[in-house]
Amino acid sequence: MRRLWLLFAQAVTVVLALYFVYSAMRPDFRAAPPVARLLGGGNARPAAILEAGGAPSPGSYRAAAARAMPAVVNVLTSKAQRRKSELTRDPFFKKFFGDRDQDGEHDDEQSSLGSGVIVSGAGYILTNNHVVDAADEIQVVLADGRKAAAKVVGTDPETDLAVIKVDLDKLPVIVLGQAEAAKVGDVVLAIGNPFGVGQTVTMGIISALGRNNLHINNFENFIQTDAAINFGNSGGALIDTSGNLLGINSAIYSQSGGSVGIGFAIPVSTAKSVMESIISTGHVTRGWIGVESQEITPELAESFGLKRQSGAIIAGVVRNGPADKGGMQPGDILLSVEGKAVNDTNDMLNLIAQLPPGEKAKMRVLRKTRETELAITVGKRPRSR
Repeated sequence: MRRLWLLFAQAVTVVLALYFVYSAMRPDFRAAPPVARLLGGGNARPAAILEAGGAPSPGSYRAAAARAMPAVVNVLTSKAQRRKSELTRDPFFKKFFGDRDQDGEHDDEQSSLGSGVIVSGAGYILTNNHVVDAADEIQVVLADGRKAAAKVVGTDPETDLAVIKVDLDKLPVIVLGQAEAAKVGDVVLAIGNPFGVGQTVTMGIISALGRNNLHINNFENFIQTDAAINFGNSGGALIDTSGNLLGINSAIYSQSGGSVGIGFAIPVSTAKSVMESIISTGHVTRGWIGVESQEITPELAESFGLKRQSGAIIAGVVRNGPADKGGMQPGDILLSVEGKAVNDTNDMLNLIAQLPPGEKAKMRVLRKTRETELAITVGKRPRSR
């Protein structure tokens, strides 16, 4: 009996040893790996794998992008350029071919691209003036693939804004946000069609607010962002994390033409004001008093013995203009317009532009050492070319 038990124990030991050796040489004996299952590897049992659900990861902005993207369009423009032919200007060739080309000119078509934002179900689209400037034809391509010819409702070169219109039904419309509530550090998304590759969303933060003196437009109050803005993004949307429009992407600072993290957008508050004026009258009307201004620098303040460095120096006055008729003189320092303080020339320009032409406005100036209040009848600002 003892001998039989010993033989049984040895047999079991040998079987277990063979099993472990076989398992080590053939790991798929226990469970087929995912590759074997994907390739249909025999009768092996599928391995247990982990798969993520469809929910967005924390910090995703897919909802904001999905809300705004349908309302951002691609704007294609073309314009014909007439240029002199070198051959037809040559007297030798004119001798044989004559003047068949009418003064030696012929048409070339120049195309460009940009972006726009649908702001009304009636078909109104906000974009940049430089996107549609001098265009002979404008075509709008929607995110859903629809295409339509667009016409210019009006432009405002001084803010680089334009309103165009398409005749299409069931248009997606973006929701206007509150640019005044935006703060430096807020996350923003830029939507447009960079380099014609197709609709693209980039992310960044608001880097600065109220940027001016960039000499891009006459009226500047830019939102600065590091969200990538490239060629073709002009006229596109800068949105907040709820998908609301904060600004119209307008310009970048770059030495190469590509994004270096310094982009500028026109605040939606400015865009809305310009748009409403264009839709109602076809143009933007601004106040004007006919002065040339200069910033108060520390050097000027010291040389003139000024105790303050806020305000705008009136460097020149247009003869018989509103300011001249109201008693303003060169050398005056404009302190306030209708009770609102003037901190610099940019403040002065914006405050006066908001005044309705034809009405009198109270302006306080510092003349030498005495403050004086003037009543000036506001004129209409000449349209910028």
